Amino acid sequence: MDNSPVLASVDARGVATLTLNRPEVGNAYDAALIAAATTGLDALRRRTDLRVLVIRGEGRHFQAGADLAWLDSVRQQSPADNVQASHAVANLMRQLNHLPLPTVALVQGACFGGGTGLIASCDIVIGADNARFSIAETRWGMMAGIIIPQLNDAISVRQVRRYALTGERFDAAEALRIGLLHQVVPLADLEAAGERVVDALLQNAPHANALTKQVALEYAWSDLSERDFDRLVDQHAAKRQSDEAREGLASFHAKRTAAWYPSK
Repeated sequence: MDNSPVLASVDARGVATLTLNRPEVGNAYDAALIAAATTGLDALRRRTDLRVLVIRGEGRHFQAGADLAWLDSVRQQSPADNVQASHAVANLMRQLNHLPLPTVALVQGACFGGGTGLIASCDIVIGADNARFSIAETRWGMMAGIIIPQLNDAISVRQVRRYALTGERFDAAEALRIGLLHQVVPLADLEAAGERVVDALLQNAPHANALTKQVALEYAWSDLSERDFDRLVDQHAAKRQSDEAREGLASFHAKRTAAWYPSK
């Protein structure tokens, strides 16, 4: 069994698959998963024989956001280390968003926090009917700044302002309504639905697809300048080391409400 945090494969058609492979923690990301996914995307970008990328999660869940044990560790490190950690996550999202291949995400179970950023960075997203979502960083005293540009493009500023401020969970039907998903299918049909989309993509000219994606992104909000990108990274890293983040993570581990929640 391959215990790598991200598994990569390519079939005879030139369809690549990256599988998030930490099912024991809902494929929550840590430094190793982010590094492996970034390396995988770098390798795919250099190839000239690929047509489509499919992203999926091993096990019951697609991606449950950040590994909180890793967050606890990172936030106790230096400010420079926190900036580096935020930059690594933001860079992964940006690389995925700008990959010159059509990208298809297949989502089942939990898709929380950074997981919503991953799928917002993909071109086509199909969700199982058991998928559920949240952008709940503020509940733990942090902020989702490094994925907000992609979410703004995917679901609109109006919906981001609701779900990133409330942190509430929503189901596949609501994700479809607001544009985070393109299609909802029964869990048993998820792979087949993905294959139908892949087949449709393969019918189109590769360079025409790449150019269409490039032009679409040139007019997207998520196509940030380097200055704006760096500012988001710095804000994200600083908030992770704030007093609110310390209290938010402590309340999660203690299974209690955070200090800012009014007592009844």
